[in-house]
Amino acid sequence: MTQAGLEAGVADHYTTSTLLERIADGLAKAGKDLHSATAEDLKPVDEFHIGGLVATQALLDQVELSATSRVIDLGSGIGGTARHIAQRSGAKVTGIDLTSEFVEVAQKLSDLVGVNTIFKTGSVLDIPEPDDEFDLATLIHVGMNIADKDKLFAEAARVLKPGGSFAVYDVMQTADEPISFPVPWATTPDQSHLDRPQVYRDAAAGAGFSLVAERDRSDFARDFFAKLTARIAESGPPPLGLPLIFGAQAGEKMANMLENVDAKRIAPVEMIFALG
Repeated sequence: MTQAGLEAGVADHYTTSTLLERIADGLAKAGKDLHSATAEDLKPVDEFHIGGLVATQALLDQVELSATSRVIDLGSGIGGTARHIAQRSGAKVTGIDLTSEFVEVAQKLSDLVGVNTIFKTGSVLDIPEPDDEFDLATLIHVGMNIADKDKLFAEAARVLKPGGSFAVYDVMQTADEPISFPVPWATTPDQSHLDRPQVYRDAAAGAGFSLVAERDRSDFARDFFAKLTARIAESGPPPLGLPLIFGAQAGEKMANMLENVDAKRIAPVEMIFALG
């Protein structure tokens, strides 16, 4: 399949056409109003990766951020990470995502909660930004949908300034055994492009990055899922949660991801790279 075909499939996987309305409904059920919501109110839905905001912050704690930083979030979803970075540091943040619905919702949510971020529809394999533009790039649970890791890292290197950082938090392959589907990033195997950590390291080295830090977050993931399961058992599914993003199969997708982590077929892994 061509790259255009792969990317169209990814965008289609995440598109629902009613996302903003469902977020508004979830907020209402939680006693909030979309037009008076805060960025914090959105956290149960806008950080849709293993560990949510806690995982985002753990990754960002390993890089330098200030009000003068320029940051690009690759595969920015509905903008949770970009908004968090902008609020936390005052940095100027741009988000790039293939899914036009995500980009539209991300911008509307940022505007509604008063956070200054910019979102653009585009491919992380052909980033619509000039060379040497950013101090930090982030990639959170995105690489599993990208087959060409060499091109991914080359593009990140292109848009980063010399000495810039690339913070990656991805689900990676850790065994040869096939994983159970569906999972959050793929309904069927043809949509999934899991790779081993060494593939990331090699692609990074080929693009001129050096590895600064690496951490397997499997134990963190198990603890996260155990607490989530306990909360749901006690009080039911939250009104503003991952089913709004992942649809009717959300429960099955999350259960399969936990099973795959427990079986050590996959692991969420952090990697921090420096350019040059």
